[in-house]
Amino acid sequence: MPPVLELKEVWKIFELKKGFLKKKKITAVKNVSFHIEKGEFFSLVGESGSGKTTISRLILRLIKPDRGKILFYGKDIFSMNKSELREYRRRVQVVFQNPYTSFNPLMKIKDIVKEPLDIHKIGSRKERLERVKEVLSLVNLPEEFMERFPDQLSGGQRQRVGIARALAIEPEIIIADEPVSSLDVSIQAQIINLFLELHKELGLTFLFIAHDLNLVRHLSDRIAVLYKGEVVDYGKTEDVFSSPTSSFTKELINSIPPIKF
Repeated sequence: MPPVLELKEVWKIFELKKGFLKKKKITAVKNVSFHIEKGEFFSLVGESGSGKTTISRLILRLIKPDRGKILFYGKDIFSMNKSELREYRRRVQVVFQNPYTSFNPLMKIKDIVKEPLDIHKIGSRKERLERVKEVLSLVNLPEEFMERFPDQLSGGQRQRVGIARALAIEPEIIIADEPVSSLDVSIQAQIINLFLELHKELGLTFLFIAHDLNLVRHLSDRIAVLYKGEVVDYGKTEDVFSSPTSSFTKELINSIPPIKF
């Protein structure tokens, strides 16, 4: 069976206007290749501006690559027909970085979590509400939160709602794009542990995007390290830590203090 997700020699170049006539090209992603196996916890690591979020946007089909292919079980996601694309979008869900801006402040939590079920027309109204209760329980939020609004929740609680929304339609892959970077350190540990529990209990495939190499050491089966849009280290997590091939990865390993959970 082919990998659940694979990037093959992917490039993304943005063209920016510089002045009235001049244009500047920025290579955000340069010849990136990696694959993710079913049920794996895979992490993509790099500093700000390294191309991490561009890669997640490419995988989510929000932008198109200039070169290369992105394959879902061997199928090019940019050659999918309408029904294939709908199924792909159901099976690949995302948890965004900022829980403070991810939600419509006028929607109740039950409607925020139920929204993917509504979009994909899954179940009856009663079944959808039952599913909302179920996924809120999975992320350790009580049922009474269904009637609350986002501004009545803490940052950590909002991020749990974001995770519940991603889980609602039983996806196969969760893309977590810097999901703890805007949270307090004590809350970060709780959310990270929740991801680990969900990975173990539900057998989900994770693409975890972060800037902290030492953080993902505690989470990942394999990692890819990005620097200026290129993969400079790639492989099993402990192999990358014990034998990094790039000076950038070596600097990251040496400069970041260890984190304990």
